[in-house]
Amino acid sequence: MNQPNVPQHHPPGLAARLRASLPALRWLRTYDRSWLRGDLVAGVTLAAYLLPSGLGDASLANLPPQAGLYACLFGGLVFWLFCSSRHTAITVTSAIALLIGVSLGEIAGGDATRFSALAAGTALLVALIAFIAWLIKAGSIINFISESVMVGFKCGVALVLASTQLPKLFGVHGAHGNFWENCGGFLKHLGDTNLTSLTVGGIALAVLVLGKVFLKHKPVALFVVVGGIVASGWLGLDARGVKLLGEVPQGLPALGLPAVRWADLNDLLPLAFACFLLGAVETAAIGRMFTAKHGGRLDANQEFLALAAANLAAGLGRGFPISGGMSQSLVNEGGGARTPLSGAVAAIVILVVVLFFSHLLAALPQPVLAAVVLVAVASLFKVSALQHLWRADRPEFLVAIAVIVGVLGQGLLRGVMIGAVISLMLLLRRASRPHVAFLGRIAGTRRFSDRERHPGNELIPGVLIFRPESGLLYFNMDHVRDTILDRARAENPPPKLVVLDLSAAAYVDMHAAHMLAELAGELTAAGIRAQAVEARASVRERLRHEGLEARLGGVDRFTTVADAVDSANAGECSPGGAPA
Repeated sequence: MNQPNVPQHHPPGLAARLRASLPALRWLRTYDRSWLRGDLVAGVTLAAYLLPSGLGDASLANLPPQAGLYACLFGGLVFWLFCSSRHTAITVTSAIALLIGVSLGEIAGGDATRFSALAAGTALLVALIAFIAWLIKAGSIINFISESVMVGFKCGVALVLASTQLPKLFGVHGAHGNFWENCGGFLKHLGDTNLTSLTVGGIALAVLVLGKVFLKHKPVALFVVVGGIVASGWLGLDARGVKLLGEVPQGLPALGLPAVRWADLNDLLPLAFACFLLGAVETAAIGRMFTAKHGGRLDANQEFLALAAANLAAGLGRGFPISGGMSQSLVNEGGGARTPLSGAVAAIVILVVVLFFSHLLAALPQPVLAAVVLVAVASLFKVSALQHLWRADRPEFLVAIAVIVGVLGQGLLRGVMIGAVISLMLLLRRASRPHVAFLGRIAGTRRFSDRERHPGNELIPGVLIFRPESGLLYFNMDHVRDTILDRARAENPPPKLVVLDLSAAAYVDMHAAHMLAELAGELTAAGIRAQAVEARASVRERLRHEGLEARLGGVDRFTTVADAVDSANAGECSPGGAPA
């Protein structure tokens, strides 16, 4: 007997899997040569921005300056192959750098070589976490870090960063602790200010600020760095007590696994997870911004794979954790980038600098580098975002303030955890107290809507209509039941019918289904009929499976709120509460 021709579904071949994992293989096939000029110009511009950024963030991480260059170089060489966003630039970031700097000191025990190895090991752990997140398609995980937590975290980070850089700008001894300890140390040594350091740093700061105002998305920071190096040799700043960057090794490091002990993994894992969350949220936010602006589609899971590849390369190349950078990505877009190829161009430019010109960076004055960092982190403190939270959502504003206070007093990791816990508590509180709309009829129609939002809606004599605007679950059904019973008992005279509009309840669990039946029983005991209407198929199946539909007046897919009201007005309801 001949079998019908049934399409055979074979697992995708290696080529198909490669195309799915490497978006570059798809867009390179259709690459328009007219895009090349824009990608080249954007790549060179991006590299000019990344070089001082890499040096500054390495300083924040308490790592040698070449670590920032290595991270941008090796991460940039692979990120462009995997990312789904065409404008996102991979880079070291101030938030992650500071997180590394304040978290690894105790573990490293003052050993600079071990500190560098631990930073590279953290990047490898970030790569592993990102790869696992890609495997299990956990793109939605980034939605659990609320925007208010991120706003508070960035503001707190900006203040902590400022407290670490101001001593360098003034040429005084800096403390190493939390924000308050740093500020106390700075004020204590303020009388020791080196006027030459302050003058050099102040000029650099002024030029950078003016550049952000009048030369947006231009490599002003590179100009300031080059100018600082020239001024250092010309004016002999070293002899005037101005601290310089010091030797930056020329050439590439020995690639390989860092010398991290197995016992270190327990200490590094929480740090790596925090770095991953920060990197994932920032990278996804950048991708969403550019997708909304230029069209296309952002694959959050694909960005996880790109982060995994970039951090793997950075860790093997003696760097530290990296992620998408907002300001760097804007520079990339403003430079005319058309595809992620601009990121590869930027990495190649950094490679040339590392191979042939890194020795020139030794004369860079520390106050100039501090000015570059201060201007970069100033964009993290967004007063407008705090003002918006204050106006739009006071509880979320309090979450942001709690994160700021936590970061300033307890450190970055604990600050994030404080904000995340508070945010989760607010989320659970909101989920446990869903809005129960009290409905009225829209004049001249058979439609009903919330009287709280539309006070002009008509009340139906003898009938109360409620619509729980959430799935009904074991932890929120008490609130729903009490809200309905309290309103029904407060009516004078008591209503004859309570209509439960279940159209907005996408799901009802077993516990909530029985509580709905108990609600109907309490209403019936008070002489009030109960009628459930417009329940979804899954909800109807739940009520039938639990044998509860009769207690709710009979639940079908035909009866609407208007039908229940008409039936009540016509006096056609049977004593059991179901329509006759």
